[in-house]
Amino acid sequence: MSIEINNESGVAVDEAELVALARYVFERLFIHPQAELSILLVDEPAMEKLHIELMDEPGSTDVLSVPMDELTPGTPDKPTPQGMLGDIAICPQVAELQAANAGHSTQDEMLLLATHGILHLLGFDHAEPEEKEEMFGLQRELLSGFTGKDAPAETIQ
Repeated sequence: MSIEINNESGVAVDEAELVALARYVFERLFIHPQAELSILLVDEPAMEKLHIELMDEPGSTDVLSVPMDELTPGTPDKPTPQGMLGDIAICPQVAELQAANAGHSTQDEMLLLATHGILHLLGFDHAEPEEKEEMFGLQRELLSGFTGKDAPAETIQ
């Protein structure tokens, strides 16, 4: 699998752990081993620009997902086809603030945001209560499985 990280944020981030998390999520959701994912770490001004361009909403945000090939989770018998999963943009500065407010580490928040972003790329959403329950439940399960501890409190509503 090809997981590329480009850190333009100016903040030191444990990129290896983000790649390991993405690999873990790919394996658990039966994503084709040749699927591609790009993670971009950006500062607040760059995130605000992306937020306006992609969502037509002002201000910075924590994570944005841009799906490419509209892949969905596979099964053990039928993994997701090979393709470009998409791009995730994460703002470490926003993650740091959210982590402090939630009472967990910035790295835990970065893992939460990366998992959240990957799930969006796979077609999950949280606009409706049933969707939110499914997506956030899977997010907690994946994070707990990866870290070996309880998942951090959701900062994304």
